[in-house]
Amino acid sequence: MIMRKICLLLACILGLHWAALAQVPDATGQLTAQYHPAPPPEPAGLLLKKGDRVAICGDSITEQKMYSRIIEDYLTACVPELKISVRQFGWGGERADGFLARMTNDCLRFQPTIATTCYGMNDHEYRPYVDAIGDAYEKSTTAIVDSFKAHGVRVVLGSPGCVGNRAWWQPGATTEALNESLCHLRNLDIAIAAREQVGFADVFWPLLNASVLGPQLYGTNYAIPGGDGVHPNWAGHAIMAYAFLRGLGVTGALAQFTVSEGHKLLSAKDGEYKIRSTRYAFCPVFPLGLADNWYPTAGFDNVTNNDNLRSGMTLVPFNQDLNRFLLTVSHATAAQYRVSWGDQSRTFTRDQLTNGINLAAEFALNPFSTRFALIDAAVAAKQDFETRQVKVLFRPPGDKATMAQISAQTEKVLADTEKEHAALEAVVRSAYAPVTYTIKITPL
Repeated sequence: MIMRKICLLLACILGLHWAALAQVPDATGQLTAQYHPAPPPEPAGLLLKKGDRVAICGDSITEQKMYSRIIEDYLTACVPELKISVRQFGWGGERADGFLARMTNDCLRFQPTIATTCYGMNDHEYRPYVDAIGDAYEKSTTAIVDSFKAHGVRVVLGSPGCVGNRAWWQPGATTEALNESLCHLRNLDIAIAAREQVGFADVFWPLLNASVLGPQLYGTNYAIPGGDGVHPNWAGHAIMAYAFLRGLGVTGALAQFTVSEGHKLLSAKDGEYKIRSTRYAFCPVFPLGLADNWYPTAGFDNVTNNDNLRSGMTLVPFNQDLNRFLLTVSHATAAQYRVSWGDQSRTFTRDQLTNGINLAAEFALNPFSTRFALIDAAVAAKQDFETRQVKVLFRPPGDKATMAQISAQTEKVLADTEKEHAALEAVVRSAYAPVTYTIKITPL
């Protein structure tokens, strides 16, 4: 036998402690001194429970249905044993007080068990911070948290993101002044989360860090906050999804393959191992012909593009914390080995394999990619309907409907629209299936 012992350590490590964020360097070394961020709390363990119904709430950045889609893809494919369902409730231009006014009609009626929020971008009014901005935001945000808690809903309070250099909204204000204002709201979120004893997701700080680090790595036109300076492309949304998944405390145990949950060794012979997995690696790249115009396909995966999901994953420890699929080879004798995972192959040294390689990071296109693409397509269709359901079908015609009229319209159409939503959700579930694949380790 080529190797006396081969140990397959296969697991999705889905979030460690907050200190892992320090693995991504402060892009300038001066951000902390300039913005004075309050220290964020450490995730208090896994907040998700089996069968949870997750509500993803926010403004137009949420309504882009990008970070929400990444989160739902991840929860569906990477931790399927939790059987989580997800709805997104993004509404363009919304502030915290706007969501507070509609949350009973549009969100609570679906009986979520856990909710994430992402407000503050519009609340900061695109101008330098004044106490009135913070007071209004804190009041509305606290009321949102209290309303969720009164209905038995656990909360992960997300901070706003950051803005970029396209300051068309406020010619008299610098980008730095606007980000200082957003950092004030982030710090308020931390204080509210501590006071209300709810979770927190730090969206602002990793986005700000990446907005400086990204151009240094990928060129001056690389814009994490997006072309308009507010709405991120895929790279920014990958970072946002990272922040929320960590805030949810998603976690898993690193284990030997023989005892690892979600993986079964079907056969092993001459360095070739056939495995059946119920947990997927997170797949940021799809095979040709299976992706839409959002997730990149093989051959069009340009990591230097801020509209590339995998690009954003390089600016936070996404693979280290959320997507660890490790292969460790003990007692290797050759200097180099070719590792084939499905129809993709790469060469690694003996030391690399002895220390362990992260297959999910090394093989962006992998045996899970086809199934993952089918899940994502179903998630995208479902989330598109969720926006139409709440923003169009629940609303009576006209611009001046009262909340009572809106509620009456909602009751009228709820049953029929829920049938359509259930059908779309069933497609998401049916797109998921265990995946059987082969890992082959060949000495060179």
